[in-house]
Amino acid sequence: MLKKKIGSLLMAGILSLGLIGCGSKSSNVSEGNSSAGEKVKLTFGIWDVIQENGMKQLVEKFNEKNPNIEVEVQVTPWTEYWTKLEAAATGGEMPDVFWMHTNEFSKYASNDMLLDLTELEGTNGYKDFPESLVQLSSFKDKVYGVPKDFDTIALVYNKEIFDNAKVAYPDETWDWAKLVEVSKQLTNKDTGIYGFAAALEDQQGYLPTIAQAGGYVLKDGKSGYEDPNTIEGLQFYVDLSNKYDVSPTLAQLADTNVDTLFQSGKVAMSFLGSWRMSSYASNDDVKDKFDIAVLPKGKERASIINGLSFAGSTKTKYEAEVKKFLAFLASEEAQTIQAENGTAISARNATSEKWVKTYPNYNAQVFLDMKEYSVPVSTSLTKAKWGNTEREMIKKMMMGEISVKEGAKVIADEMNKLFEAE
Repeated sequence: MLKKKIGSLLMAGILSLGLIGCGSKSSNVSEGNSSAGEKVKLTFGIWDVIQENGMKQLVEKFNEKNPNIEVEVQVTPWTEYWTKLEAAATGGEMPDVFWMHTNEFSKYASNDMLLDLTELEGTNGYKDFPESLVQLSSFKDKVYGVPKDFDTIALVYNKEIFDNAKVAYPDETWDWAKLVEVSKQLTNKDTGIYGFAAALEDQQGYLPTIAQAGGYVLKDGKSGYEDPNTIEGLQFYVDLSNKYDVSPTLAQLADTNVDTLFQSGKVAMSFLGSWRMSSYASNDDVKDKFDIAVLPKGKERASIINGLSFAGSTKTKYEAEVKKFLAFLASEEAQTIQAENGTAISARNATSEKWVKTYPNYNAQVFLDMKEYSVPVSTSLTKAKWGNTEREMIKKMMMGEISVKEGAKVIADEMNKLFEAE
């Protein structure tokens, strides 16, 4: 998912203090009032207005079988979501159920803010979900989130630009060299068209090329930024931004983002997360002009996989009802509804193909095909802090202010220092 992350060790410590004595069986938790006939109201926090109607469809279906449990969907924009959730955690007013992102998961799970869902009814040990997604929702061998969806990264391209230049579309034979070759062919600064857009992005930017070079961000509690393969993959992405002269500069992308440039016909190719398919397919300016291909191969094939989860608050007064709703969200019925809505690839194995069918005019199947060799996003308790250093250094690399090797060492030193404190 080009996103802003917040939080730090200091704030995590504050949260920890604010949550002393709270747990899944704390004194303010009710084991369920709806069984007694009393109507219970749950709050359901999300951050994406595009998915609001889809989440309301899930609530409506749940209410058909559970009329005594009212669920209110509350939408808070991403830019405010984590600030609001953190404040609610310290104040004891968290939503009963809410979306959780991998970048923030460890902090909330380690501070006893998420209900233990390991034995959630109907999940069968989460065997019907990809293992990588279950791992992203787990902490110390316990599951604290129902996998909601997953995303991978593909290559999006403008067919009209390719057709005008009489260049064949990207396919599975492409490698890094071919990406550079064609990007140069399609770049025409006289008309303001660039062959590729290398944005300051993690999932939709440098993380795939790091993985394709055989590198890694985090492994066994140590940073991978001093690994030669990591540096090689990062160097390739930085070169797309400046050396090869095929991409708008970071300054240009700050003024006009990749989506706008691509959809206005000024960029031929870019990396695209599956979560953006709905906005592209519904845009009249580009919906008939684009398609998707697997990512070009480096030393090896790789994409990046990430996923959201549905979580429950340990401070809820209605634990039984919350778990009942979460069990429904984990069901094949609910995950199918979400997939057929087209906004996200549902996490449950049997439902992801249904998402593909909502995009019959595109090669959306590649998002699923790449799942087999995709690398999970790296995260840790201190991700928010070292993630800021990571972004700051890579920005300097892409602007030519520091070499990749020098910047990577700064990132590695910061990460390893923070890992020692974890």
